[in-house]
Amino acid sequence: MAELIERLSLSSAGQVPASGTEFTALDVKTTGLHTGRVLEVAAIRFRGDGTFLGEFATVVAADANRRNPHRITAAELADAPALGDVLGRLFDLCQGAVVVAHDLSSVAGLLSEIGQLGVRLPRLPGISLQDAARAALPLPNYRLAAIARAFGIEDFPGYLAEPAARACAHAMIALIGTHGLRLAQPVRFPELPRYASGAAAVRRAVAGAEKGWMAEAVDRAFAGADGPVARAYLDLLAEAVGDQFLTDEEVWALADLATEAGMTEAEVHQLHAGFVAELRRVVEADGVVTSTEYRELRQVADALGALEGVVDLQVTTNGTKPTRVLVLGTTAEADQLRARVLSAGFQLAKNLTGSVTHLAYDSGVRESEPRLSRALELGAHVARLDDALVLLGFAPAPQPKQQETPVKKIPVSSNRLAGRVLMGIGLVLMVLTVAAMFGGAGLGPGIVLAVLAVGALVGGWYLDETKRVAAGSAG
Repeated sequence: MAELIERLSLSSAGQVPASGTEFTALDVKTTGLHTGRVLEVAAIRFRGDGTFLGEFATVVAADANRRNPHRITAAELADAPALGDVLGRLFDLCQGAVVVAHDLSSVAGLLSEIGQLGVRLPRLPGISLQDAARAALPLPNYRLAAIARAFGIEDFPGYLAEPAARACAHAMIALIGTHGLRLAQPVRFPELPRYASGAAAVRRAVAGAEKGWMAEAVDRAFAGADGPVARAYLDLLAEAVGDQFLTDEEVWALADLATEAGMTEAEVHQLHAGFVAELRRVVEADGVVTSTEYRELRQVADALGALEGVVDLQVTTNGTKPTRVLVLGTTAEADQLRARVLSAGFQLAKNLTGSVTHLAYDSGVRESEPRLSRALELGAHVARLDDALVLLGFAPAPQPKQQETPVKKIPVSSNRLAGRVLMGIGLVLMVLTVAAMFGGAGLGPGIVLAVLAVGALVGGWYLDETKRVAAGSAG
């Protein structure tokens, strides 16, 4: 991949704004796990500010007799153009743009197959969505579906290339616009070969995806595989399980892919057992196991030959609803809360239903939003993001502030001033008494003046000392 793609960095520490840069989100479906022949390719061009500029998707001609996990039919493959016939549209969308993919190894596989056609390609600048998402959000896994769920992107069928590429584009726009990630340095765009438009594309029908609790559980499960082949296998397994209906055809297709990739039966069983164990952990994380969760988890475990992992699983009967959180808002803080809900193993809702236990909303949501009052009617806790963090146990409750008793400042009262005046008069009288006695005024007048002087001094001292003590005690 190093020879085919120049890996670029997108992070909060970057120096170059990416809002004006053009990107092309690519999604490639192949016949193999980590590598394989291209079956379908989709390209969606957009600008970092959220402007969409063009798109292209087609099934690519391949061996129709091979099983594939992407539900591409033999009829679609029979009518599909060859990869060489769609290079014109593909290169036009990639010219002057940074290639973005959930996993750049899939793009490297596409470029390698194009090179086998005799086309000489320069190194293309590329960004890995899962690497960029790691820089912004703490998620239990970085599969495309989990990343999209954290950003509030609508559910999409992951087995189709076009919706997957569109989800990748929306996630990149959120990372650039909402989370402020930037490029490490200016991008140099190589010149791509020019080709005619070629054969008509064969686009698969794109339908909406209503995913149930199993898809949510898969998105909350921690990824536990070493090596690109094992991770690719688990990604396909998660995609197949996420639609709540794991068919025998899907199991057989996965088994074929594992065999072709060189995986042993024991290695596959170990992955299956670990996958089921992680799903069970997620189901039991909130302390509630519903009958639906119990039934469908056992079905998945049975299909994967890992029933031993849920043999002792029990349905809870305490009537408590599982913690299910709906987060409204498009801010980075709202994305962070969605990511924390997933990592905690709680259910993350996309719509308001009676099963929602908590509704959190950011500053961009008006208090008149109808879903706020409706959630209260349904019995859910409704709170702003900061309060929701406390309700969900992600942050400690704020400690009440202790009210300090204000210190009363006691001014020097008029009584205290009077006491000092009296002491001053007493001193003056004492001086006059002494002067009178030495001047021959007689004993009688001297005694009278002395009594008055002592009385003034004692009375003034008492008033002044009493007020001073009272002021000291109040301080």
